[in-house]
Formats: sequence, structure tokens, C-alpha cells
Amino acid sequence: QVQLKESGGGLAQAGGSLRLSCGYSGRTSSIYFLGWFRHTPGEEREFVAAIKRSNGSTSYADSVKGRFTLSRNSADNTMYLQMNSLKSEDTAVYYCAARLANDFYYPTSPHEYDYWGQGTQVTVSS
Repeated sequence: QVQLKESGGGLAQAGGSLRLSCGYSGRTSSIYFLGWFRHTPGEEREFVAAIKRSNGSTSYADSVKGRFTLSRNSADNTMYLQMNSLKSEDTAVYYCAARLANDFYYPTSPHEYDYWGQGTQVTVSS
């Protein structure tokens, strides 16, 4: 079992910044990928970014590339999503997720992840 918990959401102005955190615990050595997704009502859960736990390599959705930065601290089992130059369309509930299986490609579908956090709301006002 893996447990994940997000924090750091809130309200920001367009052009501003927020940093989300995701603490993970349990069978952390079994995690190959960690990811962030976001969800708005009436839409599918959307891939934001993913990181390979072993070496910290990352992949981003085109919509956030150049604005968001994903990192992890293995010492305290925490993943961070630094969000800069925020736009109103970034408003969503953000979820972190963990995948236990390795893969050649970064997993970008929600169905490829095994465990999820409870989500944290990010609201960007224009």
C-alpha cells in the first residue's frame, strides 16, 4: 500500500505562483513513477507532469511546459510541483498519484496509476 497526501493549494492571481507538495508513505521503494493530474467538473482528469522516482527525470504536459517544475526529495518522500505564471485555466483540483510498475514511457493516463491522494484545490483569479 502507498499513501499520498497533497498540500499547498489555494488562491492565486493570474501570473502568480503556487507550490504544491505531495507526501508519500508506505511501500515507497515500490514506486516507479509519481505524477500530478488535475480535474475540473465535466472534464476528464488531465495529466500535468510525471517524475521517475529513481532518477528524478520528468515529463510535462504541453499546457504547463515552461511554467511548472516537478521535483522530488527522496530524503523525506515528498514531491513538489512549482507552478509559475499561473493562468485562469490552471484552476482545478490537483491530485498526486503513484505507479508501481516500471515502463519505458512516462505514464500519462490516470488508469496507469495505482494510488491517489485526496486532491487539493487550486484557484487562479484573472
